[in-house]
Amino acid sequence: MLYAIVGEDVEDSLKQRLAARPAHLERLQHLRDQGRLVLAGPNPAIDSDDPGSAGFSGSIIIAAFGSLEEARTWAAADPYVAAGVYRQVSVKPFKKVLP
Repeated sequence: MLYAIVGEDVEDSLKQRLAARPAHLERLQHLRDQGRLVLAGPNPAIDSDDPGSAGFSGSIIIAAFGSLEEARTWAAADPYVAAGVYRQVSVKPFKKVLP
């Protein structure tokens, strides 16, 4: 089943985000290589594709996992969690309707 993982950043998270980004992307690439990743990306803190020093307010990942518990366990091990980027992470089942 698909699950939506939504991480909400702490204030001024850009420095921690940049430091943890390579490890974060490596995990996402592993999901992609397994054919489990639907989409992943950050939420710019301002209305811009390149927010610069404004940074990001969070991230969204939609991927396939065997269970809600598996998705939660995977999300809890994210390098952004360990680096203190996220203040909160929610994981919910997701049903793709379109496209």
